[in-house]
Amino acid sequence: MAEQNAEHTARQDTAGTGERRPTVIADDLHIVYRVNGAKTGKGSATAALSRILKRGEERGVRKVHAVRGVSFVSYRGEAIGLIGSNGSGKSTLLRAIAGLLPAEKGKVYTDGQPSLLGVNAALMNDLTGERNVILGGLAMGMSREQIKERYQEIVDFSGINEKGDFITLPMRTYSSGMAARLRFSIAAAKDHDVLMIDEALATGDRKFQKRSEERIRELRKEAGTVFLVSHNNKSIRDTCNRVLWLERGELRMDGPTEEVLKEYEKFTGK
Repeated sequence: MAEQNAEHTARQDTAGTGERRPTVIADDLHIVYRVNGAKTGKGSATAALSRILKRGEERGVRKVHAVRGVSFVSYRGEAIGLIGSNGSGKSTLLRAIAGLLPAEKGKVYTDGQPSLLGVNAALMNDLTGERNVILGGLAMGMSREQIKERYQEIVDFSGINEKGDFITLPMRTYSSGMAARLRFSIAAAKDHDVLMIDEALATGDRKFQKRSEERIRELRKEAGTVFLVSHNNKSIRDTCNRVLWLERGELRMDGPTEEVLKEYEKFTGK
């Protein structure tokens, strides 16, 4: 498992210097998935895949090299967009930072506890939205008193009660958009050292997106770090001050939002 707490290291790096404080350090990070029962084929897609699979493994097991030698340092107060084609390794990288995937090679160091939206606030379909707010808050380390204080704010932020008393209904009755908004609202109710959001801003109407973007800016001001995976370049522009561009598991570019997006849009032709 990637090393998940190098708080003392990050503090030593910045002690007495007045420099920015690192929150995540990825050092030559490689993530490999093992796929059971995969068979060899002759098609071009299979041939392309085979080039990124390691050899010499036990029969019937292949390795997919999803993240390849990625290195970067994030700092408190940053909002970092993750962009790239489908399958480029963005979500895999977030899961590795959260400590949910082991590193095949390299390390991930984090200062504080990273929270991956939708995992730390895992919701249960058979329970009401109200009950899920409580459980989600507890899962993120909030006390019952803190949840009680912020409960109405969470419900209002999500907007799921605007067309009825949905918060008292089981989550299975919610649309996917309603469930995503409630997850974001629970996660956003807590101040995070590192908050990772995977496509959450793609759900809901423009009004909710604006609320979400404003909350991300607040989290940055409160000295947290936010990672946002999105295919919506406008959300990235409105929210992030820095962008990491991944392609085929490799870090293609890391820099100021507008510079990276300009190159990415040339690459995609959009």
